[in-house]
Amino acid sequence: MRDNNHKLTFHHYLINGLLLVTIFLTSCNSKGRVEVLQLDTPAEAVEQETIKLTKAQFDAGQMKLGKITPQPFHKIVKANGQFEVPPQNQVDVSAYFEGYVKELKLLPGEYVKKGAVLFTIENPSYVQVQQDFLEAKGRLNFLQSNYERQKELLADNVTSKKNFLKAEADYNVTKTQYESLKKKLSLMRINSSTLKAENMQSIIPVIAPISGYVTSIKATKGMFLNPSDVALTITNTNDLHISLKIYEQDLPLVKEGQIVHVRLQNDTDNVYMGKVHLVNKTISPEERTIEVHADLVNKSDAKLFAPGMYIEGEIITTSSEFPALPIDAVVAIDNDYFVLERLKDLTFSQRLVKVGQRNNDYVQIVDTDDFKQGAEFLIKGAFNLIME
Repeated sequence: MRDNNHKLTFHHYLINGLLLVTIFLTSCNSKGRVEVLQLDTPAEAVEQETIKLTKAQFDAGQMKLGKITPQPFHKIVKANGQFEVPPQNQVDVSAYFEGYVKELKLLPGEYVKKGAVLFTIENPSYVQVQQDFLEAKGRLNFLQSNYERQKELLADNVTSKKNFLKAEADYNVTKTQYESLKKKLSLMRINSSTLKAENMQSIIPVIAPISGYVTSIKATKGMFLNPSDVALTITNTNDLHISLKIYEQDLPLVKEGQIVHVRLQNDTDNVYMGKVHLVNKTISPEERTIEVHADLVNKSDAKLFAPGMYIEGEIITTSSEFPALPIDAVVAIDNDYFVLERLKDLTFSQRLVKVGQRNNDYVQIVDTDDFKQGAEFLIKGAFNLIME
């Protein structure tokens, strides 16, 4: 028991002694005065910390080396919007005449050419229009001959003016009916010049007014279709354009001809380029936003999108070049920024840097004069090494 107490007392004195040595380092000067020496580590020592890697570590971490290079930095206006087509490139198709849908074989997404038959409709009243036309055509020949005859007789004072005026009126009325019915037949896609009593028809086609994709179908076979009913919609995506909304305070910054970077909301890695071609001058009173329209620079990109797809846009208002490193090469610790500069082989020095502007890929390096020309840096894998 005594031995144990002796050991505990010894350990107690030893710990106290070590604590005193740790807290104070004393030295006596010529005057016998005691001085306390601080053990603070200089910030420069932390900054100049070196890290040495093996080739296996470098390869396993898929690390990369790179240099400071000039990169473009843009001042941008951010906006959201969607892809749209011009009004003339989207058509709601309806029939000019009421009738029952006879044949309809289209599916949404199917491509149709201008002039192609979309579907057919049937109605017995179509036959009546053709009958009226043929009757008007027959009467017109007789009335025209009678009108010209009465005109000659009136010139020779053989007939009365009353007879002439009646012949003229009958001819003009029938001619008007004939032309009106001829126009109706044209809308029905019936050739009036070849129409005869033997080839009258009760089924007429509805023709595609533009080329494009069938984006919606509301009609069904057997459905009674009124002229006001939309049967289907055709959209031509060849002139797909970018429609963005900016806030009113950004209006002075946005101008025609500026470049636009566009990303899909669910695919931010791929960037597509457009160019502003129209800036609306009317502000939405509800959202306080203004519409900006831009064209895709690469027209072939249009096939990747569909009208109504939501997008995120960046309108580049100004652009400048600055020396920069990839964003993965610069590590932020509190309010400081660090990089790993290659000394030799795979030995790196941790260096404090001053940064400026940023974009999605690069960070501007302000104090480039602090590094030798051609200096190499760890541009991939620096974060884990610095934060360890």
